[in-house]
Amino acid sequence: MKPDVSLDFQYKSSIEKVWNALTNSEKLAHWIWDNDFKPIVGHKFKFRSEPNEWWNGIVDSEVLVVDEPHTLSYTWVSAGEATTVTWTLKESVDGGTNLHFEQTGFSEETKARQGAIEGAQYSWTKMGEELGKLLARL
Repeated sequence: MKPDVSLDFQYKSSIEKVWNALTNSEKLAHWIWDNDFKPIVGHKFKFRSEPNEWWNGIVDSEVLVVDEPHTLSYTWVSAGEATTVTWTLKESVDGGTNLHFEQTGFSEETKARQGAIEGAQYSWTKMGEELGKLLARL
């Protein structure tokens, strides 16, 4: 299945540091949102952001894959849309980390809505930038 959103990020941090930023609830809160995440397959958790007139600010999720430090995947259910987020980490030749992001499963209705996929791509790009800022501070 071709991902609906596919992004690549390069970080100078080690794969272990990037993995920790993806799987530590406190660190996740710095670059995504407040959460009760645990890197345990089957764990159900929520991301919480500020609600607005279009959205209650909650993303319901369940951990699907934990293959430390290479793959992390979880559901992302928000505003009636159920998708899957997958992070794939590879050590780069310079000791940094290549981080690949995919989000799959958007409904045909959402894909047809102008700007919907681009909005998701924009949001994840911004979160990836915030992750980079966090890693630079660690």
